[in-house]
Amino acid sequence: MNGIDLGGRGRSWLATAVCASLLGWGAIEDARAETFRLENAGDSVVGVPFYFTARAKDTLLDIARQNNLGYADMRQANPKVDMWVPGEGTEVMVPSFFVLPNVPREGIVINRAEKRLYYYPPNNPNEVRIYTISVGKDAMGTPLGSFKIIEKRKDPIWTPGPNVRASHAAHGDILPAQVPPGPDNPLGRYAMRLSNPDYLIHGTSMPWGLGMEVSGGCIRMYPEGVEELFGLASVDTPVAIIDQAYKVGWLGNDLYLEVQTGEKSERKSARGAIPESVANAEGVVIDWKAVEQAVEEDSGVPQLVGHRSQSAQGSYLPMIF
Repeated sequence: MNGIDLGGRGRSWLATAVCASLLGWGAIEDARAETFRLENAGDSVVGVPFYFTARAKDTLLDIARQNNLGYADMRQANPKVDMWVPGEGTEVMVPSFFVLPNVPREGIVINRAEKRLYYYPPNNPNEVRIYTISVGKDAMGTPLGSFKIIEKRKDPIWTPGPNVRASHAAHGDILPAQVPPGPDNPLGRYAMRLSNPDYLIHGTSMPWGLGMEVSGGCIRMYPEGVEELFGLASVDTPVAIIDQAYKVGWLGNDLYLEVQTGEKSERKSARGAIPESVANAEGVVIDWKAVEQAVEEDSGVPQLVGHRSQSAQGSYLPMIF
């Protein structure tokens, strides 16, 4: 299989791996995605945020992986907490709370802005499994558009493309023509090729990079996450890759805004963050101060920013725009 994404630089992978092991990665338990079920078809907010009391050996990346979250999730939700040494007894926000993307709920939906993958099982749009991912960096960004899975491969062989080999060679790192299956294979144990064949959804030998823009364009997942998705998704499963840094959704009659701008997304004003179709709808009241605060904080955690009257509820099923 061809592959084009390896975010590290040569033998520095080993140093990073040793460092991560010393910081507690070896103690991480298997963590697979939770299944969320929407009680109401008009809802689009799932999960519950909570606090975790850090132990002496914990890093925020440990806590992230244990809860199927990533680097950016923990950094945004805990801006005043040290990523590597939060400290024993520190209360850490675990932001397992999500506004679903505003696209049709089918197959795989990848939101590049929030570095997250959503899987909707066939014929059940009110059930979703959510996974943290890493996406492309710099000029090798993950492409937007509509695709499908065309191939699945267990224990893939990684064949670095010419651009990747040239990039590594420029730093004095000569990559082999192929990397066989095993612990050093950057594709991990499972890979799924998209209908744009240069791009894969795959595992990784560097799980501490999840939730970052570090790949050559492919979508990386935690080893346990990709194993699970590999068993759920079939060939021809549709894959939509989108970029929604601002997501709004209903939970009952409450309106939530989730902001995930990161470093590259276009920043919006408070008025621009709420679609006019929602803000101007009959029976809807927006708390614009709450919207301003959510936009300013950019925490990645959905914030309550409005509500609607009970009589208006039936007008928003579901909210796609």
